[in-house]
Amino acid sequence: MDELLRQATTILRGMWKRRWLGIIVAWVVGLASVAAVLAIPDKYEASARVFVDTQSILRPLMSGLVTQPNVDQQVMMLSRTLITRPNVEKLIRMADLDLKITSKADRETLVETLMTSLKIQNTTRDNIYTITYRDTQPDHAKRVVQSLVSIFVESNLGDARKDSESARKFLDEQIKAYEKKLEEAEARLKEFKLRNLASQSSEGKDHFARMSQVAGLLEQSRLELREAEHSRDSLRRQLVGGDEPSLLPGAGQEEIAGVSVPEIDSRIDALQRNMDAMLQRFTEKHPDIVSTRRLIKELEDKKREEIAARRKAAATNPTSSTTVNPVQQQLKISLSETEARVAALQTRVAEYQARYDRMKGEVTLVPQIEAEFAQLNRDYDINKKNYEQLVQRRESASMGSEMDTTAGVDFRLIDPPRVSPKPVAPNRTLFLPLTLLLALAAGVAVTFAASQIRPVFFDSRSLRDSCGLPLLGTVSLLMDDTTKRRERKDLLRFSAACGSLVAVYGAGLLALFLLSVRTA
Repeated sequence: MDELLRQATTILRGMWKRRWLGIIVAWVVGLASVAAVLAIPDKYEASARVFVDTQSILRPLMSGLVTQPNVDQQVMMLSRTLITRPNVEKLIRMADLDLKITSKADRETLVETLMTSLKIQNTTRDNIYTITYRDTQPDHAKRVVQSLVSIFVESNLGDARKDSESARKFLDEQIKAYEKKLEEAEARLKEFKLRNLASQSSEGKDHFARMSQVAGLLEQSRLELREAEHSRDSLRRQLVGGDEPSLLPGAGQEEIAGVSVPEIDSRIDALQRNMDAMLQRFTEKHPDIVSTRRLIKELEDKKREEIAARRKAAATNPTSSTTVNPVQQQLKISLSETEARVAALQTRVAEYQARYDRMKGEVTLVPQIEAEFAQLNRDYDINKKNYEQLVQRRESASMGSEMDTTAGVDFRLIDPPRVSPKPVAPNRTLFLPLTLLLALAAGVAVTFAASQIRPVFFDSRSLRDSCGLPLLGTVSLLMDDTTKRRERKDLLRFSAACGSLVAVYGAGLLALFLLSVRTA
């Protein structure tokens, strides 16, 4: 510890030895720094505040119907990317800052200066943006801020329109592409249906269902054919069996009792059974029952006329009563009808059999046809779905663009561009005390450097340690009165030099303060 104190004392004594050099350097540095601070040109700040209103009553009302971008995020991103080289070059032209530019280097310097000096600050909660710029000329600063506000508003509107037009153009191109795909898919589907027209059904049934239906119709037709053939064979046996001829009743017999006219009797029986069924549900006065009774009466009258005609013919030709048997005639008629029905059923069975065989032969092709049809339908359905979604989104984008035009972002200029009446920079009241500290620090540093460059020994121990030789003794200096008075005067002059340095700084600060108060 004693060694450290001794070294510190030695250094301080050495610095005190070079004190005049230090005070001279302090004065020089102080005057130079003060001159530099005073030489800095005054800068005036121009500012403007813009409120961006992104709220509209239409936005919640149209929610879900139109595509709504995040307007707050767009405006915030615009504010962050507003100070770019193209915008700054446009700002230079708008503010007429390029009138005195003569070279490309000067222009680049001006662009870089503006990009570093322009500032945009915002409060996220209120969407209030403050644009500031500092310049040595107040008019330039105001024009720059005013031009930047204009670019701020125009950039947002232009970008919004550009994005809307780009989105609409892209959607139109995609819709045209999908329209072409739909036309091609419809053409392929049409060709497929025309090519496989025979395998299609209007009822929407597949091949196996139609094949099962044809098999059922074939079995039913075969059953009806067998019934008709049995009926035909029975009629043939009755005719071949040679039944005894039945004579017509004489004129004295009952008019129609016991006389059979098969074609009329069968109709009368059918009407009688139908009327019996209706009598179980309706009364005698029901229109259907009255109409049925009238038909039965007409058929009975017709039967009487037929019997009368036969009797008249039998009376004219007596032999005909034994040779012409009406039952046989009716059997022949029934046999002819049955044979015609058998022929028709045979044709029907052959047609259904041919259909069934053809469909059975096409069974191996059905999976391929159905797979091809499913693929065509799937492609068509996908293209149609995408087409409808694109059309819907185009309409949504159009409505969104119109909504942005009607109730878009509203820029309100809260504070128009204005310039501060007093310079905002440099802050000389802060810089001048700092220059005093800088001058004192420079003086101390110079004295320390000088004491280290040309050291002085103030005691025998330091000399012995530095030389490494034995020290025989020391000789002390005894100052007389003249030397002491000279030392005191020197100390007074040094103190006066230091005090005058501080006093000059104080006077300068006082004058600067009074000047600023008077200007305000």
